[in-house]
Amino acid sequence: MPDKKQDLIDQQLQDLNNDGVDRRGFLKCMAWTGTGLVWTMSGGIPVSRAFAKSHDRKAGKGGDFSFVQISDSHIGFSKPANPDVTATLQTAINKINAMADKPDFIIHTGDLSQLSKPSEFDTLDQVLRGASAKQIYFVPGEHDMLSDNGDEYLQRYGKGTTGNGWYSFDHKGVHFIGLVNVANLKAGGMGSLGHEQLEWFEDDLRGRSASTPIVLFAHIPLWTIYPDWGWGTDDSEQALSYVKRFGSVTVLNGHIHQIMQKVEGKVSFHTAMSTAFPQPAPGTAPSAGPVKVPADQLQRVLGITDVNYVVSGRSLAVVDSPLGDSGSSASWNGGLGAVGSPLG
Repeated sequence: MPDKKQDLIDQQLQDLNNDGVDRRGFLKCMAWTGTGLVWTMSGGIPVSRAFAKSHDRKAGKGGDFSFVQISDSHIGFSKPANPDVTATLQTAINKINAMADKPDFIIHTGDLSQLSKPSEFDTLDQVLRGASAKQIYFVPGEHDMLSDNGDEYLQRYGKGTTGNGWYSFDHKGVHFIGLVNVANLKAGGMGSLGHEQLEWFEDDLRGRSASTPIVLFAHIPLWTIYPDWGWGTDDSEQALSYVKRFGSVTVLNGHIHQIMQKVEGKVSFHTAMSTAFPQPAPGTAPSAGPVKVPADQLQRVLGITDVNYVVSGRSLAVVDSPLGDSGSSASWNGGLGAVGSPLG
């Protein structure tokens, strides 16, 4: 990495004692972080698009149905990386409500709260009650299990689930499976599904046609991104072996607070941005954690990538559009898209 780029990253890493960003200016520049992804399913092929004014009216057209993914709201967090995470979550809900084509439901991929306090869940519920999509599916993040092993989370959001909160449902021909990989974290913070959940998962898929589109969602990525920071799931290989026979598999995760994507065979992986604060790219900082950047530099430091993948000769479009004007774009055919266009 060039020294200049490394110096920029070092300069903009979290500094909890010297904010330098006024609250109004921060929220104006951070408004894009209070966003999610619109997923449209068409013939079992998923297409994702970040909320962007230029695409709002097109995002849900031409598909069998659409849903929205949001992640890592961290309600209760109040450090300089985002002094008002409730406001940026509200931004996400406002954008969902403004969509011309309403999504069928919302998926939240974990870390609803910062410290799993009842008051934090109360605030989250209050904001989410204003969403036009009334059906919301959850999986827990590790922050939702900090103080009580997830009891409060399960009482509120785990009705009808198994074990620590895993479950599945079908919607218009697509089979969705919510997995929990934060209940028994391994060394370094790596996620783990565990034997009981893996057996349930294998049984849940048994007897389903290989032509059934599958969507898996969990908090920590189900692919190894950066094990030094715990960005992966140690038994994900076994879990993913159960879906190899299916023709279309999409895996949605949060946790790392940035968009990264890859395709392996017929499985496409996508991690979502946070509605609360960004984190550094893997390996570019001493550790993972909230990143505070000056308001006038935020859009230059963080970007959203346009990625086009080709899977077995069939195009699979996974597109994350910038929320502001951008003069450049990047694309790959396969592999990991970890670098994208600047927003400013």
